[in-house]
Amino acid sequence: MERLEVLVVGAGQAGLSLSHELSRAGVEHAVFERGRIGESWRDRWDSFCLVTPNWSIRLPDGHYDGDDPDGYLLRDDISAFLERYAASFDAPVREDVEVTAMQTSNGGFVVETSTGPIEAKRVVLASGAYQSPHRPPGSSGIPATTLQLDVAGYRNPQALPDGAVLIIGSGQSGCQIAEELHEAGRRVVVACGRAPWLPRRIGGRDGVWWALETGFLDQPVGALPDPRARLAANLQNSGHDGGHDLNLRTLQAMGVTLVGRFIGADERWLHFAPDLVDSANWGDEQYRHVAALVRRTAAERGLPDPQLPDPAPFSADPPERLPVEDFGTVIFAGGFRPAYRSWLPWSDAFDDLGFPIHRDGESTVVPGLHFIGVHFLRKRKSSLLVGVGEDAEVVANRITAA
Repeated sequence: MERLEVLVVGAGQAGLSLSHELSRAGVEHAVFERGRIGESWRDRWDSFCLVTPNWSIRLPDGHYDGDDPDGYLLRDDISAFLERYAASFDAPVREDVEVTAMQTSNGGFVVETSTGPIEAKRVVLASGAYQSPHRPPGSSGIPATTLQLDVAGYRNPQALPDGAVLIIGSGQSGCQIAEELHEAGRRVVVACGRAPWLPRRIGGRDGVWWALETGFLDQPVGALPDPRARLAANLQNSGHDGGHDLNLRTLQAMGVTLVGRFIGADERWLHFAPDLVDSANWGDEQYRHVAALVRRTAAERGLPDPQLPDPAPFSADPPERLPVEDFGTVIFAGGFRPAYRSWLPWSDAFDDLGFPIHRDGESTVVPGLHFIGVHFLRKRKSSLLVGVGEDAEVVANRITAA
């Protein structure tokens, strides 16, 4: 049986960043990827692009290398960038090898893969922040005759059957798909939950610049009002067409129908909670919170007033039910949940939400088990292209110090 010092699961930005740092430290390792390098990006819909600007790609010795730093990489360009990054340091990636199970053995691990078992002293799970798509409990009542897709199953408007499209979830993905479908001439209804928003540009700079400079993206889990806030949607925005605002107000203005949170269905009706305005108000409160950070940072640095007016009151009178027969497709865009427990034997190694119990990415329950690329692993930016490199150095140091 082959033996490895360190086995890394996943060759996305997290796994590759860690591989870079392990290579720098001279640690023997291999990175196993179920598909190709950057596979999780390849799974996105056809027109997908980053919501964060290209200049914010900051992997270890792997910053954005193109001629459009203020643009937003398209899906295929992201995976191509990661392939170039892996080649730049000859990352020991083994593509088309799926890790299916593992167990502890002799002070290390036996890892079951699609090409046979491997022994490893240490294992790092870099399998992505978005593992298991979430569907609300009431979704089981949607008739089987209606096409039902998770975000990963959506490709383009032309691939959908006739009829209106219901999107359940109003985070970044839900809003972007809603805009695309509307522009393609489809009738779109978005069942909205709570999601924060921020203008694309503030005071002549991208909103992500401010999110970094104010320290917003450096906030740890402990700064959240409740640990469950880790599951909240990311800031509503878009990188399409050079980047633009995209939120409930812009969707409403373009003619997309907004309704409250989806609560269930029967043979005739789709049902929604009467909470659309409440959700919009919640998003406005998050805007005000970040806006205050922006104003403070601008004042501290002597920058011009960023001009962040208070949003006008959100007004809507949405229906609380719609006929099932009107809809040809339902797309679930309600976020993701950790899925470690679905295939790992250590249920006590994860908290009530399914996130790892760890210290700087090292499990405090299972010796030799590490994590990287997890949402809020150390900070709000831990799973992002702008933050995972910082975590890679920390996790690699934990491994080399052991």
